[in-house]
Amino acid sequence: MLETGIKGRQEITVTEEDTAKVYKSGTLEVLATPRMAALMEETAWKSVAEHLDIGMGTVGIKLNLEHQAPTPVGMKVWCETELTEVDGRKLTFSITAFDEAGKIGEGIHERFIIEEEKFQSKADKKKG
Repeated sequence: MLETGIKGRQEITVTEEDTAKVYKSGTLEVLATPRMAALMEETAWKSVAEHLDIGMGTVGIKLNLEHQAPTPVGMKVWCETELTEVDGRKLTFSITAFDEAGKIGEGIHERFIIEEEKFQSKADKKKG
């Protein structure tokens, strides 16, 4: 059973592949907002994964974030999440991202608990 208060943390070192220039979200060699969003989602799902039954997983359904400061290549970035609400199968996380100089972003992320095989099958049927 999932309960509020579960925390997560993931860390990366920003590489050329993580930049706005590569993600095509800008022209600069700084951490791309889509890469920060991916780190936020990864941190959230990994934080609760071990608390789910076998065959169950989560999918992101909403992400509201603010990217507040740039991070250059070579700096460490980490994300911290906290599960703040459990509403049936909907999970809500508070998320904050940091680099070595301080806070760089924050947001709210919602995920939904799913049966992985059933979900994948449903998605695959869309191909016809």
